[in-house]
Amino acid sequence: MNTSINKKICCFGELLLRLSPELNGKWINDASLPFYIGGAELNVATALAKWDIPVKYCTAIPDNYLTAEILNELSQKNIDVSAVLLGGERLGMYFLPQGADLKNAGVIYDRANSSFWNLKPGMIDWDNVLADCNWLHLSAVSPALNPDTAAVCAEAINAARQNNMVVSIDLNYRSKLWQYGTPPQEIMIPMVEQCDMVMGNIWSAQQLLKIESPIQESIGLSKKELIVAAETSMQLLQKRFPRAKHIAYTFRLEEEYFGVLHHEGITTSSSSYPLEDVVDKVGSGDCFMAALIYGIKNSSSSVDIVNRAAVAAVGKMKEKGDATQQRMIDIEQKMKSL
Repeated sequence: MNTSINKKICCFGELLLRLSPELNGKWINDASLPFYIGGAELNVATALAKWDIPVKYCTAIPDNYLTAEILNELSQKNIDVSAVLLGGERLGMYFLPQGADLKNAGVIYDRANSSFWNLKPGMIDWDNVLADCNWLHLSAVSPALNPDTAAVCAEAINAARQNNMVVSIDLNYRSKLWQYGTPPQEIMIPMVEQCDMVMGNIWSAQQLLKIESPIQESIGLSKKELIVAAETSMQLLQKRFPRAKHIAYTFRLEEEYFGVLHHEGITTSSSSYPLEDVVDKVGSGDCFMAALIYGIKNSSSSVDIVNRAAVAAVGKMKEKGDATQQRMIDIEQKMKSL
């Protein structure tokens, strides 16, 4: 795989505004509704840029003064926004109560007819967008929107493959988004067949790829039992998708967090990290993914890759907002001290 450090990682997905109400009427009485700029792929791009990995972000947003300020902010974070397509009428949004996560029943999506929602195949010149990149990253959130965005994702992956690029995908399953009639497996399986790195968990692999989970739930199982279950699922996934040389699963339990990584033919688990002082669960998986990419780009050992990713994800949960602001030096210091 061509992983030259000079080339950029292209992250493709929808830029979203998250509105985060404090419930029980407090957001109404205080006339306050905090918002954050995010989106799964932008969260990955933000972390990588923070860690000095060259990164490009590709999305579609309307052309107005608000988006101009957003793009300026991203540019100041060393994210290349030259591939952003300007057009359409609105930004996608979602509402999520403070302290909740995207698997929570309280999430409300408001993404229909956004600029990204209205993307069609042929609107993005992928050969031009990817000319200075050697890695494409995307997630299952984008093809979940509608058949056209699914086709655009497939178009991006095909262009990346033709240019001998690494392709990574996050299997972040969102049941509220897959509503257009096509079973998600029909969309995701052909995409993942072209991916070199797959991140998710036992249950998203089952929902999106028909990789049967060896367990029904994690409650009551030991870490050892969960690791064995992850290994079983990963072996099935790798057999079905032989191009996927790097597979990572996460376990965010009630009181602890750890990751499992299949890399270079070896399966390794991270240490278990306590979940303390959690203030915002959104973006922890994106932070894990960004740290995985960082580790593989820098040819780290499997143990370092998975532990760095787990520490980064846990650290993200101690921060408000969608994207991490952690410095890599601090993440690696925590790895040494825990």
